[in-house]
Amino acid sequence: MDPTVTTLHGIPTLILSEDGPAVGTELDAGDLVGAALDHGVDLLVVPAVRVAPEFWTLRTGVAGEVLQKLVNYRLRLAVVGDITAPVEASTALRDLVRESNRRRDAWFLPDLAALDERLSP
Repeated sequence: MDPTVTTLHGIPTLILSEDGPAVGTELDAGDLVGAALDHGVDLLVVPAVRVAPEFWTLRTGVAGEVLQKLVNYRLRLAVVGDITAPVEASTALRDLVRESNRRRDAWFLPDLAALDERLSP
């Protein structure tokens, strides 16, 4: 994992690169929490291309495990990138994305500019 640590609108943030192990399978929820704690951040930014296909299939439980563990540790998640295909393939995923984007713990956004806008006061 070759992350970038930065501060976005006063929030310590860890941004994962587009290259690396798949988040949700090769890099599990515990790994994400560990990375966040090691770097002292409150927000994890994961490129959508790094998200394991199993994450997008809700019945696997991968998304639930990742999201729940991050919430338990009071960490926020932003998945950034195009997730059109998996969202169009699953009504349940579409609902999860819509509900998540209404809250503050996990967001699914098209790009870093949208994240910047979301974090703006």
